[in-house]
Amino acid sequence: MARVRSSGGGPGRARRAGRAVGRALRRPVHCTARGIRRATHAQGAGESGLGRLIELHALNGAGDVMVTVALASTVFFSVPTDEARGRVALYLAVTMAPFTLLAPVIGPLLDRLPHGRRAAMAAAMLARALLAVLMSVAVATGGLGLYPAALGVLVASKAYGVVRSAVVPRLLPRGFSLVKANSRVTLAGLLATATAAPAGALLHLIGPRWPLYGACAVFLGGTLAAVHLPHGVDEAKGEGRARLTGWEREGAREPDGDREQEPRKRPRPRRGRRPGERPVQRPGLRTVGTSVLCGLCASAAMRCLSGFLVFFLAFLLREHPLAGQSAAVSLGIVGVSAGVGNASGTAVGAWLRARPPETIVAAVLCLAFCVAVPAAVFFSGPMVAVLGATAGFCQALAKLSLDAMIQRDVPEGVRTSAFARSETVLQTAWVLGGAVAMALPLHGALGMSTASAFLAVGATMALRGLLLSPTRTHRPSVA
Repeated sequence: MARVRSSGGGPGRARRAGRAVGRALRRPVHCTARGIRRATHAQGAGESGLGRLIELHALNGAGDVMVTVALASTVFFSVPTDEARGRVALYLAVTMAPFTLLAPVIGPLLDRLPHGRRAAMAAAMLARALLAVLMSVAVATGGLGLYPAALGVLVASKAYGVVRSAVVPRLLPRGFSLVKANSRVTLAGLLATATAAPAGALLHLIGPRWPLYGACAVFLGGTLAAVHLPHGVDEAKGEGRARLTGWEREGAREPDGDREQEPRKRPRPRRGRRPGERPVQRPGLRTVGTSVLCGLCASAAMRCLSGFLVFFLAFLLREHPLAGQSAAVSLGIVGVSAGVGNASGTAVGAWLRARPPETIVAAVLCLAFCVAVPAAVFFSGPMVAVLGATAGFCQALAKLSLDAMIQRDVPEGVRTSAFARSETVLQTAWVLGGAVAMALPLHGALGMSTASAFLAVGATMALRGLLLSPTRTHRPSVA
């Protein structure tokens, strides 16, 4: 007997309509994900595993900015200025001060875990996911438990940054320079931050806990992404440990690849050398040339300026916003300016080919100093925005140039460890800059003068590195 179909279609038509709606909603997401995957895996980055690291760093940036949105709304925007200053000072005391002591330990600890880099990044992501949940409870109750949890998030975030810098050399595609790879990773983090910041603000409209719930979900995704990184991340064959100092205890065992192959004249003992010490045979950041050390000091000055501007301008613009704008809009203008400058600096780094990195570091430090001095003399809202954009631009180029110098001057056997040590120094400089900002009164000209002092020191070190750099017939490109 033939089955008679209903003219109305009934459940079948509803099912077909549901599938059509599902396909329509899924198509934009699928196309976007496919486009992101195509961009991150281009030019051999997919085969080497760098593409997966780029995607992991994007998740890291998105999660961190959601935590920042939740903390800013709780610690900064929800109370009057005087009380907010006290809360942020407490936040710095509870989080930044211990971190200043912990940060120098991160690099040496990573040296002792050369085969656990994937596990370290996954642990950093998972720890922040759990701490985000704990912070959501503290945000709702207003308890002091928020600050220890924030300290844990900060330490885990900076530990991830150090591990990520150490991992990049292990995932370089053929034909890629180290700086070009770092540029891609940095751009991915900036784009993810720019996308996640509005999402975090929308989640905050639902409730103060929701940005932290979103951060927890993002960090859990990052944990899975870290676990699925290539096995080459954990291969440390032939690598050694770089040192910031030039001396080690006598009798310390050195890897076979780092021993001297030919007898060399022993250098004259230095002042301050303790009994039982001898000149180190293993290269370190102080033993590979003046350029790397001066470049590290100049980049640290830029990071110190960055931390200073973040905290100083946050309170200054809240108390004295830009003309005709609210405090939130004023902070947004300066923040967007700094973000655009940072992205522009990263993009320009790919264009400045065959430029000596010492020259670039000296140029950007002098440029930033020449902008900071007029900002101190003729303090105004537009000058502050211009300084923020210039600081972001110069910081990006200084970091890329430092990467190029480490790539050129540090032996391959200890280059991974050298990146971990240098990143630790830069993160500590950012903390110190924030601490100086909290100690100063909210006076615009005084703050910009302090910023000029940071840049004067950095420019001096950069020019010293440029003048003392050895003459080379070929220098690696900065892209």
